[in-house]
Amino acid sequence: MSVQDAGPVDGEKSPNPTDNETAEGQDGPAQEQRDQPQKAWAARRDLYDHTPRTMRFGGGSIGGDNHGVSTGHVARDVIMGSKTEIFYQFGGTAHSSGEVPSATLERLAACFVTDEEEFAALARRLRSDRVLVLSGPHFAGRRTAALMLLRHLGAAPLRVLDRTTRPGELARQLGPGGQVLCDLVTERGRPLRESDLLAARDRLAEHDAYLVVTVDPRAALEDIPAAEWHPPTPGAVLAAHLRARVSPEDANQLLALPAVADFLARDHQLREAATYAEALAGYAAGLADVRAIERFSLASLESQVQEWFEEDEASLHLRDKAFLVALAAFDGGPYALTAELSDLLYTFLQQTENPAHLATVPVFGTHILKRLQRARARRYEEEEHTEWGPVNQLKAAFQDDRAALVLLREVWTGHPSARPALVNWLRRLAGDGRPLVRTRAAATVAVLAHTDLPSAMALIIEVWATDTRFRHRLVAVNALALTHLLGTPNVPRIIDDWCVGDDARLCWVAIRTHGLIGPERPEAALSALRGAARRQHSAEEPDALLVTELAQSVELLLLSPAGDEVLSVLVRTLHDDRAVFNLAVDGFLGACRRSQEDEPFGTPLILEGYARGIARQPDAAHPVAELWRAALGDRAHTGPALEMLRHWVLTADRDPATEWALAALLPALITSGPEHRRLDHLLRTMPGEDGTPPPLVASRLLTVLPPH
Repeated sequence: MSVQDAGPVDGEKSPNPTDNETAEGQDGPAQEQRDQPQKAWAARRDLYDHTPRTMRFGGGSIGGDNHGVSTGHVARDVIMGSKTEIFYQFGGTAHSSGEVPSATLERLAACFVTDEEEFAALARRLRSDRVLVLSGPHFAGRRTAALMLLRHLGAAPLRVLDRTTRPGELARQLGPGGQVLCDLVTERGRPLRESDLLAARDRLAEHDAYLVVTVDPRAALEDIPAAEWHPPTPGAVLAAHLRARVSPEDANQLLALPAVADFLARDHQLREAATYAEALAGYAAGLADVRAIERFSLASLESQVQEWFEEDEASLHLRDKAFLVALAAFDGGPYALTAELSDLLYTFLQQTENPAHLATVPVFGTHILKRLQRARARRYEEEEHTEWGPVNQLKAAFQDDRAALVLLREVWTGHPSARPALVNWLRRLAGDGRPLVRTRAAATVAVLAHTDLPSAMALIIEVWATDTRFRHRLVAVNALALTHLLGTPNVPRIIDDWCVGDDARLCWVAIRTHGLIGPERPEAALSALRGAARRQHSAEEPDALLVTELAQSVELLLLSPAGDEVLSVLVRTLHDDRAVFNLAVDGFLGACRRSQEDEPFGTPLILEGYARGIARQPDAAHPVAELWRAALGDRAHTGPALEMLRHWVLTADRDPATEWALAALLPALITSGPEHRRLDHLLRTMPGEDGTPPPLVASRLLTVLPPH
C-alpha cells in the first residue's frame, strides 16, 4: 500500500517540473488531503520487503525466529571500519610512458598466469600481423598480457607509449623493438581506424617491430577485429604470486587460511590478488599479524572506493560518480530505477559545483554493461515485491555486498562538499510514490547516521520527523529503526524522549519506531507506550491519531518474534488503569486481524501462535485466552471482539487448521454463564459470508462449548 507523491523538498523547484508536483502546486491542500498515514502493518511489510540485503530484519510473525541481527553486526563492522590503520593503494588506470626495465619484465614473467593455448594463438597472430588490438575489462591484466606477448616474441627494447596518443599519429610514434599502448583513449569522433593500423603495420615492418594496443571492450573501433583477452582467476594469480615469494609448503598453508578463502569469495580484481600475495608473504615472514590478513579484503575495497571519488572528470565523470552513489542506495534494486534516480542526484551535484549553471542530463549515451563493469557490479533478473504482487525486474548489485556500505560512508565522511546535494536528493526520495524508493532513502540515511549520528539527525532525520507530511515522517521512522538495527547507540533514548515531549509529530514517529525496534526491548517499549497512552487518556482533548498509533505499535509487537513476551506483559499490566487496558485490548484485536501472507481468510497469526503455545504446555493458561475474555467482557470492545470472532469462524470454515485451533480456544473463553451465552448466541445466529446460510463449522464449534 502506498500514498500519493509528495511535492519537492523545502519548496525547492524541481529540476523536472513534472516530478512530484501536484495540480495545486507544491504541497497544496489537495496534496495534504491525500497524504494519510499508512497503516503500521502495511508499512512494516514494505520495510521488510525493500530493506537492502546488508540490513535484513527478522521474521514478522508471532513466535517467529529473529533473523538479521547478526547481519546488522556485520554491516556495523563494515561501515565503521577497522581500528587498525591499514592502507592499500593500488593506483589508477594509467601507466607512465617510456622503456620497461628488463627487471620489471622478469618479475612479471615469474608470476604471469594464462591459458597456454590461448596465449600461443595470440602470439601467432601478433607475429603475423605485427600489431594486435587486445580488448578486455579494466584491471584484468591486459597490460601484463601485452608485455608478455612482446617478450615471448623476443621484441626488445619494450616501450610503453603515451595513452593520449591520437590514433592518426600512432605510426609516427613507433620504432624498433616492441611497443605497448595501454588503454588507448578513443572517442566516437576519434576512433581507432583500420587505416591507422595499416600505417602502423608498415612502420613496424620497417623496424622488424611489434605493437600491442589494449582497449576497453566499449572502445571506439572502426573495422578492426580486436582480440579478446580472457583473464585468469584471482585465485590463480594469488597462487602464482605467492609461490614466487615463499616456499611451496608455506604457499599451500597460506592458501588454506580462512581469510584467504573469504578474500577469494569476494571476486577481487587481479591487481588486488597480486597485492594480497605480498601481504601474505609478509605475514609468513612475521612482518604482519593475522588481523592485517583478515582486514585486507575490506581494506582493498575501501581503497577502490576512495580511488573512484578521487579520480578527475576525465577518468570518471560526475554522472558516473552519481550513479555509484545511487547504486549504493539501491543495491540489488531495479537498474532502471537506479539509473533514473542517479540522474536526479547528478543534477543536485551539478548545482553544488556551479549554482549559476543550469543542470542538464544527457538522455542517451550511457551503456548499462560499461556502467556496471566500471562499478564492479552485476545485472540479473529477479522478482521484486510490489503492492500488486511480485513482478520480474532487471536488477543491478555490487559484486561485493559490502561495497554499498563502504561507498556511502566514504561519500558522507570523506567528501563533505557532497552533503548538500546528497541531503536534497534523499529528501526528494522520501516523497517518492514508490515504497522501494522511500525505504532505500531510509536505509541510506541509517548508514550515514551510523557513521555520523549528530549530522544525520540534524540534516535529515529530524527534518523528516517534524514534517507535516506523514510520508516523510514514516521515512524518519524507518531510518531510525534501521539505524538501530545497525547497532548505532542512542536510538532508544531518542524515541523515549520524543514520546514524552510536546511535539505531536515527534511523538508519532517515536510511537511507530517503538513498534519496529521494540522486539529487542519489549519491556521498555511497552512501558514507553503505556506512558504515552496515559498522557493521551488524561488530556482534555486526546489526539485520536496518536491513540490509534499506540494500538498499532502494540499490534506490531504482538506479531513480532517477541510476541510471547509481549503477551505476558500485556496480561500482567492489563488492569493497571483504563488507558493501559484500552491500549492492550485495541492492540490485541488489531493483531487478531492479521493472517499469513495477509490473505483475507488466511490462518490468523495470533490463533496460530496460541495453537503452538498450548501444544507445548497443554494445561497452562494462555494469555491469548485472557485477552479475549477481557475484550469480550468490556462494553466498549464487545462489538469489535465479536465481529473478529465471526471472521475467525468464517476462516475456520475454509481452513481445518484454524478450526482445530479455534476449537481449542473457545472452551478457554468460558468461565461464567454470560460468557457461555455470548459465544453460544454467536455460533447459533451468525450468518455465512455475504448473507449465505450459517457455516457448517459453527454447529461443529458449538459442540466444544462446555456446559454452564
